[in-house]
Amino acid sequence: MSAAMSTTDNSFDGKRVFLTGADGFIGSHLAEALVRSGAKVTALALYNSFGTRGWLDETAEDVRAEMHIELGDVRDGAQMRSFAEGSDIIFHLAALIAIPYSYVAAASCVDVNIHGTLNMLEAARAGTAGRFIHTSTSEVYGSALMRPISEDHPLHGQSPYAASKIGADQMVEAFARSHGIPAVTLRPFNTFGPRQSERAIIPTAIRQMLDPACEEVRLGDLSTTRDFTFVGDTVRAFIALGAAEDAEFGTVYNAGTGVETEIGAVINMLNDLTGNNKKIIAESARLRPENSEVRALVADATRLTALSGWRPETDLKGGLDHCVDWWRERIATGRQRRDTDFAR
Repeated sequence: MSAAMSTTDNSFDGKRVFLTGADGFIGSHLAEALVRSGAKVTALALYNSFGTRGWLDETAEDVRAEMHIELGDVRDGAQMRSFAEGSDIIFHLAALIAIPYSYVAAASCVDVNIHGTLNMLEAARAGTAGRFIHTSTSEVYGSALMRPISEDHPLHGQSPYAASKIGADQMVEAFARSHGIPAVTLRPFNTFGPRQSERAIIPTAIRQMLDPACEEVRLGDLSTTRDFTFVGDTVRAFIALGAAEDAEFGTVYNAGTGVETEIGAVINMLNDLTGNNKKIIAESARLRPENSEVRALVADATRLTALSGWRPETDLKGGLDHCVDWWRERIATGRQRRDTDFAR
């Protein structure tokens, strides 16, 4: 059992669950947790000609054997309706989430994130799902105007990615209000943990610190602040929101620790954990456009806690320990790679 999945829940025993984005970082951990919770999981992985299924290929074999894995694409509405038919619960995590990619492929972000979400909502509308859990992102808030950030904070699309997620979030609210879809939105803050793509600061820093092939550690802006939430806690938030009887449909629920940490402080912690003595280089090529950078994020998750009792269990140091251990094993076995993981 992975460190992220140290807690089990039986709220989904016998439930038929359709999970999009199951091949991604958060999605693969959630798929494992749902299987262990007794759910009958249909897990969607993005189709590719190699027949690979993303991080699902590296989940525990006994757990993976309990999933029904389908290859497909949320942009295909008819296919999504077919896969979702008969589902009790739909977890929608599939998205294009790489912010740098959104600068050069905004149309793709709109197509996957907005149109793909619309397809999933139509699938829910045509089916029997009693709950639809949509995945948002703290990036929709832009730089914090007040701290901590509650769900009432104004939305600011400071990147094409953030704008596409705002559109998707609004579509979910609209379908809940217009068509009575039993939809709720979870808005995680900066999830980190094993399997995360190197497009994110923590995994790219760890790999470079540990990888003998790297003579230095090249990073971007270290002065911004974030609310880092371990993947196991984010998964527990999905589970909690999916099971909460009194969830208000059409409503957004934040999931974060409420602890704001500067990126530079995280790098210092990783230096200590890895024993790194390589030079840290801030590369201008890794910086976002000036007006696009989100300077500060920190969550107010009071609403989710009041609804479900959810609270984070793993602090930043504990989560980083898990990440470093995971990367040490990857590098020792020659399995490090530069991921292009655009799915959750």
